[in-house]
Amino acid sequence: MGEATTVSSTTPPIVRPRPLRLSLDIPLFLAVAFLLGFGLLMVYSASWMPSANQTEGRSVSYFFLNQIKWAFVGTVIATVVMYIDYRRLYPLVLFMMGFTTLMLLAVLFFGQTLNNSKRTLLGGSVQPAELAKLVTILYLAVWLQSKRNVLNKITFGLLPLIGIIGLVAGLILLEPDFSTALTILAIGGLLFFLAGVDIRQIILIIAVIVVVAFLVTNFSSTGQTRIRDFIAGLQDPLAASYHIQRAQEAVVRGGIFGVGIGEGTTKLTSLPLPHHDSIFAVIVEETGLIGALFLIAGYLVILWRGLLIARRAPDMAGSLIAAGISLWITLEALMNILAMLNLLPATGNVLPFISIGGSSLVTTLTGVGLLMSVARVSAREKETSERRVYGAVVSLRRGDRRRRVSRPRHPAGLGQ
Repeated sequence: MGEATTVSSTTPPIVRPRPLRLSLDIPLFLAVAFLLGFGLLMVYSASWMPSANQTEGRSVSYFFLNQIKWAFVGTVIATVVMYIDYRRLYPLVLFMMGFTTLMLLAVLFFGQTLNNSKRTLLGGSVQPAELAKLVTILYLAVWLQSKRNVLNKITFGLLPLIGIIGLVAGLILLEPDFSTALTILAIGGLLFFLAGVDIRQIILIIAVIVVVAFLVTNFSSTGQTRIRDFIAGLQDPLAASYHIQRAQEAVVRGGIFGVGIGEGTTKLTSLPLPHHDSIFAVIVEETGLIGALFLIAGYLVILWRGLLIARRAPDMAGSLIAAGISLWITLEALMNILAMLNLLPATGNVLPFISIGGSSLVTTLTGVGLLMSVARVSAREKETSERRVYGAVVSLRRGDRRRRVSRPRHPAGLGQ
């Protein structure tokens, strides 16, 4: 009689890869949905007086309804972008940057003049500087990936980078729009740092930004006024600019729990641009410190998830896109909030997802869609890799089982 060899019962089980059930980064989605919904609520509260004053014959809900329209458009675009592999955009980034540059040039020649600056096209409905933020992130991410082997050479890394962001920021400065130009310079420097260049080039970038800031603040009357008001406000809150004084008044009135949504009065009596630059002050007055903390928490979740998505991205460009978008959103929010508290010179940055403005809202939501795309591609490639490993392990174990299991052999001389 023969004996059969059996497979050891101690063979560890094969762990099947979990299927990709969700196509969304849920914490990121919830944070954006909260900020967007909360923003619409606060725009409704803050904008009815400006609607009544600036839109004769129109509803007092004009700005609110307009914001809903752009929120819908931005959400549709973000959804489409989310389901597109972000790597398909790589061949288009040069065209996108060229188109954006032409739009920035068109603003200087054909833009609508408002408050001594030209920032919009098509009757004020399109603001190319907002698009420039997202396109700059895309272009730099792809460019830095293509030059990753020579970035530490100044002639191939730093100088071309300065040329790229200098062109975009310079055109925006001519509008003039100091806050957006500063944002683009900061994002460019951060992406260059994240690309892994040596510290000497980072120091040079910081020096360039400092020089640009010095020139703007010393040769621009607007820049000089903002710096002077900021310093005066630090020394004595009553010496701050009228705008900041009214914003701080709203913050103080809000206290811990606020006076109630819709019950704020500063937006009706003295606060400039309550539905735009100053909406954070309205939020604190009506929802208090608690509301402000929830708002800030929403931006921190976006930063957290964005950086986590960047770490998991399958390529360098995807990592830089995810990091750039999340840093851009949180940087703008930080600059707006600090300016309203007089902890930073007035910059004019909007509060992402909250402040009124179709160009800003649509561009920011598109950026979120791109961030979601990076997350989806990363999760899909991880799942594919796990399935390949699973298939290889199964094949190896089946082959091992065939080798180890032998047929029974009959003793010699005996018939079957």
